[in-house]
Amino acid sequence: MFIPQRVFFEQKALDYPVGRRLFKKFKLDRIPVSMIGSHNRVTGIPGKTPREAYLEAKRTLVVGVRRTMQFSSCKPSAHYQLPLSTSCTGQCEYCYLNTTLGKKPYVRVYVNIDEILQQAEKYIKERAPEITVFEGAATSDPVPVEPYTGSLARTVEFFGQQPLGRFRFVTKFTDVDSLLDANHNGHTRFRFSINTEYVIKTYEKGTPVAKARIDAAGKVAGAGYPLGFLIAPIFIYPGWQDDYAHLIRSLAKQLKPAIHQDITFELISHRFTLSAKKRILEVFPETTLPMAEAGRKFKYGQFGYGKYVYPKETLEEMKTFFHRELAEHFPGAKVEYLV
Repeated sequence: MFIPQRVFFEQKALDYPVGRRLFKKFKLDRIPVSMIGSHNRVTGIPGKTPREAYLEAKRTLVVGVRRTMQFSSCKPSAHYQLPLSTSCTGQCEYCYLNTTLGKKPYVRVYVNIDEILQQAEKYIKERAPEITVFEGAATSDPVPVEPYTGSLARTVEFFGQQPLGRFRFVTKFTDVDSLLDANHNGHTRFRFSINTEYVIKTYEKGTPVAKARIDAAGKVAGAGYPLGFLIAPIFIYPGWQDDYAHLIRSLAKQLKPAIHQDITFELISHRFTLSAKKRILEVFPETTLPMAEAGRKFKYGQFGYGKYVYPKETLEEMKTFFHRELAEHFPGAKVEYLV
């Protein structure tokens, strides 16, 4: 369980029951608590070097009120982002949040969950009779903070009552027991980000091992959720095919009773931008991430910036391998994309 070393409360957060409850809890737990005027302007997080600032931010929780009720687009996976929290307690070296959340990517939760869900309902009504899909982990992993807020369970049950609303989120974490009894009604796709033991051990610091994630996925499948897996980022390294084949087969063995239920896969190859590379090397100077521009293909992304991806031949090899393995071990699953 994530236990912050310090907590900052936006003054307005105390106007909400969740905010008052958390304030009392952290005080009783003797965790240092400070008041701030805005969750967007947080000072007082220590750290003199980029690495120190990053690590201290990962140990910091900010409790705030979400004021902007214009949800961002989340194409192609969903229609809108659903802002329950921001940032993540994990320390994955490759994570794009390293560059998008600034030098101190502190973990932030929002206490006005009812207002956020009311706005989601407005979006659903605007698009009726079409189904509207919301992504709950576009800029965060909401599971580590769920024991504090309960927002994820509340959201799952909200969408369970929405005939035209669907919810999806992804996590690397395994504290899922509080979500197993939620009345999801099949309207929430519970997805896990998984990878080989080599990748997790080398690049995904502060996250559960592959077996723990697979075991948690088994619990979620048993609770009847539509299930999904994000295999990302996929790295090419000596023995990668053997390792990813073992991962897929281990997953199939764990989920055997649920092989034919509604399961999706999203496959994303490793890529990086020059700005991300610069930031990663500041925070993780000893990283072995494969970030040499030589041997990669430069490609413009949908947001106008360029990134370095594996060349076409490598992606074709990757595609052939994963489609073969998934067709054999998950014959009823849908591979949504491989990029």
